Amino acid sequence: MTYRNRILLAGFLLLAILLTFLKVPVASSQGVTVVAALVEEALPINDPNAAIWQEATALDIPLSAQNVTPPRLMGTSVRSLTARAIHNNEQIAILIEWEDTTQNDQNVRVQDFRDAVAVQFPLVQTQPYFCMGQAGGNVNIWHWKADWNAKIAARQDVDTTYPDMYVDGYTFANTEAGAASTIEEYEDINYVPARVAGNLFASAIQSPVEDIIAGGFGTLTSQGVEGQNVQGYGAWADGKWQVIFTRALDSEEEEDIQLSAGRIYSIAFAAWDGEHEERNGQKSTSQWVSLQLERPTVPVQLTETASAANGYPPIFWILIGGLALFMVAIPVIAARLSNE
Repeated sequence: MTYRNRILLAGFLLLAILLTFLKVPVASSQGVTVVAALVEEALPINDPNAAIWQEATALDIPLSAQNVTPPRLMGTSVRSLTARAIHNNEQIAILIEWEDTTQNDQNVRVQDFRDAVAVQFPLVQTQPYFCMGQAGGNVNIWHWKADWNAKIAARQDVDTTYPDMYVDGYTFANTEAGAASTIEEYEDINYVPARVAGNLFASAIQSPVEDIIAGGFGTLTSQGVEGQNVQGYGAWADGKWQVIFTRALDSEEEEDIQLSAGRIYSIAFAAWDGEHEERNGQKSTSQWVSLQLERPTVPVQLTETASAANGYPPIFWILIGGLALFMVAIPVIAARLSNE
């Protein structure tokens, strides 16, 4: 090894020592991470165009067709979606956007199929199968449904789809309202057995998001009516869906994902296109990506021996100065060695 190479090697070693001291990685790779920006104000739970969303970086998530188990989807119509998230240390809101040329938010007739989107969190330390988890690896799914979203704004039923139909008798409800009677108008609620049994689909819809637990294909289980604590909002315009999921970071439900600032979680996405009759397992899914919740900033307390600039001790600035002088001297030394 020549004297010149020794000088260069010593310089690189000194630089490596300095970077190690500062805990700066020499090389790093950027993973696929949705960063939930920390905000101070209330979250825009029903405004996907609020300015506060711009504080969070949008991340494009590629999707592929679920073709592992029946019912399979052989070709995906929703190829990607965009996700961003914000939190205020009490609640989290996730905004998902994707292109869809048709608005499918009716699901009364047998030939109707809805648009939908879902987010999924593992309930174990490892990453189970990204499509509905696996045995011993449950997942918590938040499933937004376009028809539920529309039903909250305006009633959907057989009589609203077929307003000219005729019903001869409807004796268990308000006789004046007839077939248009709501469940609340039934004189005896026992004639709506699904509602009495606590079936979520027969209950009054409070949110367009269904809170679900799964542990593999065929294990999809909706949480009870009292356990539905995820709020949602969706809007379609100009060939694009915008959907917001909102939930408190902490949940009283044991099988819910528990979230806290400063931590990183796995998250996956799925989407259904009603125009192409997608439903159940016929969906487009993503792989696992990361969701990081920004931690509140903690003021740094400087010690008596710390430097006033950034709180680094004097040895830091000595090393910086020495390295700077060394790097300036290297070209001069190298030039002289070349001349010799």
